[in-house]
Amino acid sequence: MADPGPSRPFERAAAEVRALAFRSDLVVREIAAPGGLAPHALALSADVRPEDGEEGESRYGTGRFVLLHDPDAPEAWGGPWRIVSFAQAPLEPEIGSDPLLADVAWSWLLDALASHDAAYHAEAGTATKTLSRGFGSLAAEGDGSQIELRASWSPEGSPSGHVQAWAELVCMLAGLPPGSEGIEVFTARRMTRD
Repeated sequence: MADPGPSRPFERAAAEVRALAFRSDLVVREIAAPGGLAPHALALSADVRPEDGEEGESRYGTGRFVLLHDPDAPEAWGGPWRIVSFAQAPLEPEIGSDPLLADVAWSWLLDALASHDAAYHAEAGTATKTLSRGFGSLAAEGDGSQIELRASWSPEGSPSGHVQAWAELVCMLAGLPPGSEGIEVFTARRMTRD
């Protein structure tokens, strides 16, 4: 896709997103946006308390957010804007096996959007829960679980509330509900077998 040059609506939206502040235990940074999805794109990465994990990763939760703008308003988007998001977090195996976990993860996204007055349409997504068990040289890792939510929607109005809702979702999946800044987190542990 050829570079169409700057777009004033996109430049304003990108400046608004770049000016946002986030809770202190969530590190959000701008990353390279994927190419070929739209003429204009801005991407963010988030990690919950990355200083507690291995270098370059968070053991609590992570996410990606991409704001897309196509002045030609693709029919599937129902407008010139689209958001693509991703959030994942490790869980205790007992929580990961809950049959309602995927429904809860999706409802947290919708609740976060509502709490930030972030109107949207054409929403779509998947919630995936994974259970794992280590064998052989990985047996010491024991059992584990993870939740992953991939979603997209067409935002209405300012992108700020949508970014804040996504950041809230990443924290919720990691066990940090709104208003829990500065509260200690119990990380998902892999259960070792005797």
